[in-house]
Amino acid sequence: MFEETIRALKKLGDEKSAVSISADDDNYFDRECPALECLAQFKVLMDDWRDKVRDEEVFCPFCGHAADAQKWWTQEQLSHVRDVALANIQGAIGGALRRDAQKFNLRQPKGGFISMSLRVDSRPQRVPIPYAAAAPMRLKITCIECGCRYAVVGAAYFCPSCGANAAELVFDLTVQGIRQSLEAVDAIKAAIPDADTAQNTCRLIIESALQNAVTAFQRNTEALYARVAPETKVRRNAFQNLAEGSDLWVAAIGQGYDKHLMPVELELLTTAFQQRHLLAHTQGVVDDDYIRKTGDTRYKSGQRLVIKRESVGEVLMLVEQLTLGIREEAKGKG
Repeated sequence: MFEETIRALKKLGDEKSAVSISADDDNYFDRECPALECLAQFKVLMDDWRDKVRDEEVFCPFCGHAADAQKWWTQEQLSHVRDVALANIQGAIGGALRRDAQKFNLRQPKGGFISMSLRVDSRPQRVPIPYAAAAPMRLKITCIECGCRYAVVGAAYFCPSCGANAAELVFDLTVQGIRQSLEAVDAIKAAIPDADTAQNTCRLIIESALQNAVTAFQRNTEALYARVAPETKVRRNAFQNLAEGSDLWVAAIGQGYDKHLMPVELELLTTAFQQRHLLAHTQGVVDDDYIRKTGDTRYKSGQRLVIKRESVGEVLMLVEQLTLGIREEAKGKG
């Protein structure tokens, strides 16, 4: 009785359907790190994903995780593929069921004591919107080792194609991107109709700018130090601590951070680094440890940080000044 349906099911099992995933307007292709502790999204120029990135190994620009090229689908892309597959199945099976019902009904005797019929509920079928990548990411990078072009939001460090650490290049681009994001806050706020949403969005942009500035400094400094003192074993995240990082540079090149910044500027950066820690680990809620390490008496334990755009701009200026000073000192040492 269900010959058409059985035939449609068999055909679906035998067919291999391809689902098109498009790039954005700049021809960049969205990717997502498969590492559960990362899941960061980035983009790779479609031509370079095809011609430069190897099928055997792709690297996450943020965490350095490596996996084969089939592991990097974003959740949005996977949802799109599922939607298209479901729509295809619903269309094929629904049509076959309607044909089987029609055949069944035609075979029923007219005017009989018992009447039977089949009806297939044909509700409007949801047609998935073709996948389109989000707006081009702010930070576009060309790997100095292999030429692969990729894009990220925030601070990332590894080339997806060859895995090369681009911390120094990314630091310079990140500083530029952070300044642009801070300058755009007023325009973004004006463009969002709901006042609460606008306020929250601007707060997140400013807090993210602070975190990206500190993280970019850390990664850049780690890369510089590894070149200058490759035999020295450094604990993980040592350069998140300004005092510890300065001591490491004194041991390596004879100069610490105090050569490039005044004591009051180092104190301001110390507070900013501790604020980044709170934003990353306590959602910005102040604890006793923060107050003890910074002497920041503006807050009591349990309050939430208020990060101002002007303060992040000052932190960014000091981070850039310190980084350029270290970079100059490190020249010729590696």
